[in-house]
Amino acid sequence: MQSEVNQEENLNRIITVPNLLSFFRLCLIPVIIWSYCVKKNPLLAGEILLLSGLTDLADGYIARRFHRISNLGKILDPVADKLTQAAMLICLFTRFPHMLLLIVIMAGKELYMVVSGCLVIRKTGKVHGADWHGKIVTFLLYGTAAVHIIWFHITPMVSDLLIGLCAIMMVISVALYIIQNTRTLKGETV
Repeated sequence: MQSEVNQEENLNRIITVPNLLSFFRLCLIPVIIWSYCVKKNPLLAGEILLLSGLTDLADGYIARRFHRISNLGKILDPVADKLTQAAMLICLFTRFPHMLLLIVIMAGKELYMVVSGCLVIRKTGKVHGADWHGKIVTFLLYGTAAVHIIWFHITPMVSDLLIGLCAIMMVISVALYIIQNTRTLKGETV
């Protein structure tokens, strides 16, 4: 009984180290945009993006390892991820027009996730975290961005290949989320 009370208290916490790290990542977004678009320093933007990625790993590790998973964190962490990814893709779009494909898919996926996520929360009362395929998409997006930032004169073929791979995985991921959320909304066990 005591452990259930502690778990419930953790879920309702607002100020936790993982949540502070997610908030820090949100604060890094304008710095990434400024570095890439205003200062025209992709390497600096890449270093800040790396810092953002490391804090993302740290907040996830700390939340799981030290039982600091919170409902706010379940929302704040993916919001920080998605806004960072969107900013990064928009910055890269200024040099690589095919990034528009990823921006469009991401916008559609996230719109669906917000609407269906709210419906699932309303039905179940639970906030669900990212699944394995969502984590793969995040890894691919960061990897694609890193390659485009580091390899300043990337060949169009390699660029398109990476963008295509991300696009395919994003579509697979949204399809799997649609299946999962539809089952949850129908009351089926997932």
